Amino acid sequence: MVDAVPQQRVQSQLPNRIVDGILAIMKVLGIMLLFILVTALVITFFLYFVTLDNAWLLIPASFSFFGLMLLIVYFAKIPIGYNLRNLTVRYRTTLLTSVAFILVTGVLTGLMGFINGLKRLAQATGNPANVIVLSQGSTEEAVSNLAFESMGDIAQQEGVERRNDEPLCSRESYLVLSLPIAEPVPGSPTRRLLQVRGLFDPVASAQVHDFDLLPGGEWFSAAGVRPDADPNKPPLVEVVLGQGIARQLAGDRSAAARAQARNPEQLEVGDTIPLDTRELVVTGIMKTEGTTFDSEVWSKQSVIGPLLGKSNYTTLVLRATDAQQAQKLEDFFMGKDKDFKYEKTQVNAFTETNYYKSQSQTSVQLLIGTILVATVMGFGGVMGVMNTMFAAISQRVKDIGMLRLLGFSRWRILVSFLTESLLIALLGGLIGCVLGYMCNGLQATSIIGGGAGPGGKAVVFRVVVDWGVLGIGLTLSMLMGFVGGLIPALSAMRFKPLEALRG
Repeated sequence: MVDAVPQQRVQSQLPNRIVDGILAIMKVLGIMLLFILVTALVITFFLYFVTLDNAWLLIPASFSFFGLMLLIVYFAKIPIGYNLRNLTVRYRTTLLTSVAFILVTGVLTGLMGFINGLKRLAQATGNPANVIVLSQGSTEEAVSNLAFESMGDIAQQEGVERRNDEPLCSRESYLVLSLPIAEPVPGSPTRRLLQVRGLFDPVASAQVHDFDLLPGGEWFSAAGVRPDADPNKPPLVEVVLGQGIARQLAGDRSAAARAQARNPEQLEVGDTIPLDTRELVVTGIMKTEGTTFDSEVWSKQSVIGPLLGKSNYTTLVLRATDAQQAQKLEDFFMGKDKDFKYEKTQVNAFTETNYYKSQSQTSVQLLIGTILVATVMGFGGVMGVMNTMFAAISQRVKDIGMLRLLGFSRWRILVSFLTESLLIALLGGLIGCVLGYMCNGLQATSIIGGGAGPGGKAVVFRVVVDWGVLGIGLTLSMLMGFVGGLIPALSAMRFKPLEALRG
C-alpha cells in the first residue's frame, strides 16, 4: 500500500504533463502564426507604400520609434541602467543574439543592394524619345527577326527625327557568342556568353543611343575588318566594347597575358579577343557604365552576323522628335487605334524606356525570393531573441518581484524588457547595415528578361546599397527585436510580486 501512493501520484501527473506539452506546442504555433501575420502586414505595407526610392524614410522612422521608447523609459522612471547592466553581465548571450540580427540584416542589405543595382540599371537604360521595333509577337531581341526591306519604310514614318535628310535610326542584330575562358577557376564555367550587337552604321547607332567613345578610340570601319599582322591569318574583326564587358574580358585572360597587358584590369584599344576561328580587335571603348549596353560588344553586322550564323536583323531603333511623339509611334505600330495604324507589316513596338522597364521582371522575381529568405531568417532571429529574453526573465524572476513591490506597474515591466530587446536589435541592425554597405559598388553579373521565353540578357552592373536599402535592413532588425521581445515581456509583466519573490 505504501508503494501504491507514489505510483498513483505519477499516474495522476501524466495527464498534466500531456496537457503542458500540448499547451507548449500551441504556444509555439501561436508565436509562429503571430510572426507570419505581422510579416504579411509588413510586406503588404512595403509593397504598397514603400519603394527603394523613399525607403530612406525608414531610417529616421526606426530611430524615432526607439527614441519614443527611451522617452517612455525616462518619464516612467524605468531603471534603464538595470537593463544595461544585465546585458553586459550576460555579454556572451547578448553577443550571440546580436549575431543573429547582424547576419539577417547584413544578408538582407546585400541582396537588396543587388536588386537595387538591377533596378537602377533598367532605369538608366533607354531614351524616352527612342522606339524599339521588333518582329510580330517578339518581346525580346533574341527571338526577333526583322526583314531588312521592311525597315526602310518603317523608318520613313512621320514623327521620326531626320538628320541630313535621313531618318535617324539604328539597324541592329542581337547575337550571343560563346567565348572560351583562358584559365577558368575550378568549378566555374569554362565559357562566357558574350552579347554581340551587329550594326549597320555605328555612327548612327551611337547618335540614337547617345553614346560616345573613351579618348583614343574610334568606331569600327565601314568594312568592319582590318588585315592581321600575319598575312596567313584571316582579317581581324573590329569591335567596340562597353566598359563593363571590357573589364570582365580582361579578367578572363590567362595570368601570363594579364602580366604582359598594358592594362591588366581592362581591355584597351588594340587588344585582341581570340575566338575559335577568328580574332576580334578592339577599336574603342564606349562610355556605357550604368546601362545594359555596358555588357555588349558592337561590331559590323555584315561581318559578325554570318560569322555567328545570323545574317538578318532583329531590331530597329527609331529616334522620334520627342518623347510624346515616341509614344504615338508605339501606338501607331502596335495598332492601338484601329483608324490610325501601320498596315504594311505587323510588328511589335515599345518606347525604349518601356522596353527596359519590362526587362526588369527579373528583379521582381529576385525581390520575391529575397522576401522569402528574409522571412525565414527573420523568424529564426525572432526565435533567437525570444529565447534570450525568456532565459533572462527566468533568471530575474525575483528581481521582477522586487520591482513590483517597489511600485513598478505591469506596463513599466513590459516596457523595460521590450527596451532591452530593442537595444540588442538596434546594435545588431547597425552592425549588419555596416557590413551590408561594404557590398556597395561591387561589380556583379545577372540575367535580366521580361519573363517567360528564351530571351534574357547577361548584364554587368554595380551593387547599390543606398540609404533606402539601409532603411529596409534597419527596420527589419527593429521589427525582429520588437516581435521577439514582446511575448517574453508580456510573460514578465504577468508575475505577481509575492509569487515572484518565492521564485
